[in-house]
Amino acid sequence: MKVYNIPENPRILTTTVGSYSYPDWLLSMPNEQSRIDALRVVFDTQRQFGIDLITDGELNRFDPNHPDTNGMIEYFVSRLSGIKTQISITEWKEFQKNERLSFRRKPAGVVIEEIGEGFLNLYEDCTRSACLANAPYKFTITSPYMLARTLQDNYYHDFEKLVISIAEVLSSQLSDLPCACIQIDEANIPGNPNDSELCSRAINILLDKIQVERAVHLCFGNYGGQTIQKGTWKSLVSFLNNLNCDHLVLELKHRPIEDLDSLKLIDTRIKIGIGVIDIKSNHIETPDEIAFLIDTAEEKLGPDRIRFVHPDCGFWMLKRSVADRKMEALVRGRDRYLGI
Repeated sequence: MKVYNIPENPRILTTTVGSYSYPDWLLSMPNEQSRIDALRVVFDTQRQFGIDLITDGELNRFDPNHPDTNGMIEYFVSRLSGIKTQISITEWKEFQKNERLSFRRKPAGVVIEEIGEGFLNLYEDCTRSACLANAPYKFTITSPYMLARTLQDNYYHDFEKLVISIAEVLSSQLSDLPCACIQIDEANIPGNPNDSELCSRAINILLDKIQVERAVHLCFGNYGGQTIQKGTWKSLVSFLNNLNCDHLVLELKHRPIEDLDSLKLIDTRIKIGIGVIDIKSNHIETPDEIAFLIDTAEEKLGPDRIRFVHPDCGFWMLKRSVADRKMEALVRGRDRYLGI
């Protein structure tokens, strides 16, 4: 198994954020061979369009019982020990009292004892994909803060302890993953900036164990094609500067242009990835539109700040035909801007 490194050129690279629309046959035949075939399709599609840093579509986390979330939450919760996923009506009502997630009324699980690794095996998943990628490959993991917010805690009775416990368990599996980049996904903190210190501390526990390129993806949520977190990048600048990452992967296409002004305050040690593809719309961006967005961002942020361009978030809610055309436009727009 060969692990490919992220290329140094061109100076602005293309990547996808993580998820991809699952092929229909994977839902009808969710077995190991179908999963491998689907991974081959997702990887080959990105390579054909010229994506520089590809992802596995998060199909290793595909669960036919939870296709609506692509396994972003349930995959982790169901594998960690100390968490049960059979929810009683009492536990359901207790979770609702917290009003932690307005878009989710049922907890993903209930914490009943100390959280452990259970049968979570990130190395197996990463290796399965790395054997098929044949290109620089990015592996994604859900943030411990985001996971904790979906749980009913009947053991720690302390949200901070819950978050840090999840972080410590996840971090123990990150030092030897065979990939070019590991990305931590966090879609809840943009709407909860008061938790910035706890969230950055938890994410840094993961980042500090990673031996390859370290990325953090942040967005304002995408459920049913809708934003589910209200907030601004301005309120998160301190949080972003506290992250021990190499680059950020930020939602910007579906955001007001003024957000770029806030990102000028990000520490120059952190490179920036800008969203130039709207995943909440079926509109296919033109190469000229994308080139214009990159030009606007570079003018505001300054030279050598932008390292990646990408969609705002994952593609899982879009039809494959739409996602594929958007990926093609992404690469053509980047090439047009750089004159290559």
